Amino acid sequence: MSLRYIPALILCLLISVSAKSQTGLPPGLDKYIEKVINIFEVPGLSVSIVKDGQVLLAKGYGVKKIGTDDRVDGNTLFSIASNSKAFTGTALALLVEEGKLKWDDRVIQHLPWFKMADNYITTNLTVKDLLVHQSGLLAYSGDLMLFPPSTFTRREILEKVQKLPLVYDFRSTYAYDNILYLACGEIIKTVSGLEWEEFVKTRIFDKVGMPGSVSRYSEFGSHPNISFAHNRLNGKITLVDDFLEQNTGDASNPAGGILSNASDISNWMITQLDSGRTPGGGRLFKPVTTRQLWNIVRPIPISRVAPALKPSQMDFWGYALGFRVYNYQKYKVVGHGGKLAGFVSQVAMVPDLNLGITVFTNQESTAAYWAIIYHVLDFYAKNDKFDWIGAFKGEQDQAFARLKESQQKNLVPADTTGKFDLSNSKLAGEYRDAVYGDVTLKPSGDGMSMEFKDLPHFNGELKYYQYNTFISTLKNKSLKGDAYVTFSLNPDGSVDQIKMKIIDPDSDHTYQDVLLKPVK
Repeated sequence: MSLRYIPALILCLLISVSAKSQTGLPPGLDKYIEKVINIFEVPGLSVSIVKDGQVLLAKGYGVKKIGTDDRVDGNTLFSIASNSKAFTGTALALLVEEGKLKWDDRVIQHLPWFKMADNYITTNLTVKDLLVHQSGLLAYSGDLMLFPPSTFTRREILEKVQKLPLVYDFRSTYAYDNILYLACGEIIKTVSGLEWEEFVKTRIFDKVGMPGSVSRYSEFGSHPNISFAHNRLNGKITLVDDFLEQNTGDASNPAGGILSNASDISNWMITQLDSGRTPGGGRLFKPVTTRQLWNIVRPIPISRVAPALKPSQMDFWGYALGFRVYNYQKYKVVGHGGKLAGFVSQVAMVPDLNLGITVFTNQESTAAYWAIIYHVLDFYAKNDKFDWIGAFKGEQDQAFARLKESQQKNLVPADTTGKFDLSNSKLAGEYRDAVYGDVTLKPSGDGMSMEFKDLPHFNGELKYYQYNTFISTLKNKSLKGDAYVTFSLNPDGSVDQIKMKIIDPDSDHTYQDVLLKPVK
C-alpha cells in the first residue's frame, strides 16, 4: 500500500470509531441533559456511562458555579457524599479477602472500647451490622456531630454512641445511619495500620485508576477544578457560599467524604461490574467478593411511587454491604445515592446489561439525576420511550407545594399575650448535652447568643418568641437550621432543661435528641 493512502485510512478509522461511540449512546443525549439542567435548575452536573467494560461517556455539563461561565468537565470534582459508603464496604472486603477480619467478627474484637446503649448489642454487633443500618439507632442519629463537622475526632464521636438512644429492636428495622460507618473506618485503621483515607487512596483509588479522586473532604478547597455547592432557598437556587468552611473536618469521611469526577467514577463502575477486575487489567478483589458486597442483608420497606412515575416502581429493595440493591422493571440495579451540602449524586449499575450510570450534581435535585438515569436505562433495556422529565417535573412541583404547606404549618403563630417572666440574664449560663457537648447562653442585645463549643456551625442568636420559647437564628442560612428553643423550669424558677425543634421541614438536620441541662 502506498504511504500516501495511510493518513486517509487512519482518518476513516477515526471516523468509524467516533461514529461507533456515538451510536453506543442514546441519541440526542447531550440535548436531553441540557434540558434536564434547565428544567430542574441545576447549575452543573457530570454524567458517566460505561458499557461492556468501556467508557462511553464521562462528561461535564453546565457550570461549576452559578453566575459564571466556568464549565464543568469530566475531571471536575464533586462531593459524592454517601456514595462513599460503597468504598468503605469494599475496603473492608479487601481485608476480609486477606483474612485479617471476618464479616461476622464482633466489633469489640477490633474496637474493645466501643459501646452501644445496650450491652447485648455491644457484645453482638458485627462488622457486617455496621454497614446495613439495623443496629436499633434512630435514623440519622448523631448526625449533628458529622455534617457540618464538629470539633470531635472520629474516636470521640464513636465513644458517644453509647449515649445515643436505641429505639428499635436489634436487627429488626432499617434506619439509615452514618455514625456507624465511622466505626468501619476505625476498624480499617486497627486492622491495616492505615487511616481510612490512606487505605482508600492506596488500596482502591490507585488500583482502580482514580487519580483525581480525593479521600479527604477537607482538601476540597485546595483543588483547582471543583464544583461549588448550591441549594434552593425560598424557591431560588443560591450558592452555598461558605460550604468549604462548613466541611473542613474529616471525621465523617468513611460515611460521606469522598470527592470524585466523571472520569474516575467510570473506572470504579467498570471494576465493580467486572467482578473486581480493573480497567488496566489488574484485580482489586475476587469475584466472590462481588457477591458478598451486593447481597441484600437488610430489606428496606417499599412504598408505592406516584402514578406519574409508575415505570420506576420497585418490587424489591434492600441494603447490602455499602450498596443499595433494587430492581428497575426486570433488571437488578446496584448502586447508592448521596446528598451533602448542596450536592446530590446517584450511581446505578445493571449487571445483566453490564451497564453503569453515574450522575453527580451541584444542586440538590434528585429529580434531575433520576430523569437522566431512567432515560439512559430505557435506551439500553430497549424499553418504550417515557417522558421522565415531564413526570419528575410534575412530581417536583407537587412536592414543592406540599413543602410550602408544611413550612407554613410548622410556623407556630406567636401569642403576644404569652409572656415569660424570667430575664435573659437568668436564663443565660452554661449548659451541656450528654452527646453534643457544652453550650453557652449569653445576653446579647435584646436576646441571647447560643454557642455550641463543639458544633460551631449551629451557633445562633436567640430572640424571644412566646411563652417559654425562643427562636434560634443561624448565621448560615443554607443549613436551614433555625430552631424553636424551649425552656423548662423547676418550681423555684431555675432552668431544668432546654429542648430544640427544627423549624424548616426541608432541613437535613434535626435536634430531636438534643437535651441541654444546666451545668451545676
